[in-house]
Amino acid sequence: MATPNPIDGFTVDPAAIAYVGEGLQRPECILAERDGSLWSADARGGVVHIRPDGTQKLIAQSEATHFASATDEETRFVSGTLPNGLAFASNGDILISNFGTDRLEIMTRDGQSRVLADTIDGTPIGKVNFVLRDSRDRIWLTISTRIRNWMQAMSPNVSDGYVALYENDHLRIVADGFCFTNEIRFDANEEWLYVVETGGKRVTRLRALPNGDLVDRETFGPSDHGAFIDGIAFDAHGNLWGTHVMTDRIFAITPDGDLRIILDDDHGSPAGKVLMAALEKDAVTPELMLACGGTIAPWFASVTFGGPDLRTVYVGSLRGTRIPFFRSPVAGLPMVHW
Repeated sequence: MATPNPIDGFTVDPAAIAYVGEGLQRPECILAERDGSLWSADARGGVVHIRPDGTQKLIAQSEATHFASATDEETRFVSGTLPNGLAFASNGDILISNFGTDRLEIMTRDGQSRVLADTIDGTPIGKVNFVLRDSRDRIWLTISTRIRNWMQAMSPNVSDGYVALYENDHLRIVADGFCFTNEIRFDANEEWLYVVETGGKRVTRLRALPNGDLVDRETFGPSDHGAFIDGIAFDAHGNLWGTHVMTDRIFAITPDGDLRIILDDDHGSPAGKVLMAALEKDAVTPELMLACGGTIAPWFASVTFGGPDLRTVYVGSLRGTRIPFFRSPVAGLPMVHW
């Protein structure tokens, strides 16, 4: 008999949501450690370390101010240094996919940083979105688009995103042709790599061969979520949790491919419907995107399992200034650093 799915019937009560952190800038990605520490990407050029006692410290080589001082919202989200996806290197340093500088960077916990890669095959790398380290200490990287202003790539007709593998100081493309590549995750056995295609409104998966090549590409779950997807993370049962960015929902795809909505902070808003209708006509504009967003943490971007039992879910966002969290009925799949 199949094991019951622990998320059956589970939805988040908004009244049960609590918050951690304050004054954060673009806390898109969050890393959790066993001791209760959280590390949040921050648009000031690094990360914010939120200690188990709730105190926090910005760690950056030099504090950037463009995000806070930008004169318009579009400039704020497409220029300057924009630390995006994070991962811990094997020595505890922080790998940063910088969506603003278009580089894969690494930073020590005291703020010393250097560039690992900013070109591939002699050309600019593109919009570096997310970074993931596997159990073999290989670094996987997503590039959303080769278009400098990423908002112009939010189109069903732009599929220039790719997945690259950084190994032995060399970066190579292992899968190409994605519609705005976003977060990636491996399953428990690191057999399949799951890839978010934000512009395609779907999750794709590919089988990973021992040499790092990716094959057998297929859609996982719904072929069309009817919303932009951003971040994903597995739980220990095999459900793939994720975020609908701008239309601010948290979802899960069961191992059988069924879609469950766990938290809805959009409530069918007119702005979200207008945005998705514009996407179908290839007419998305920054103004339509910026009109969207809920109240909990506008533009849900990621989910991170943490806490001593890995059952606390932290929600990263692009426009929030603190991190919401709630309890899950199932533990998250431990990441490689756990």
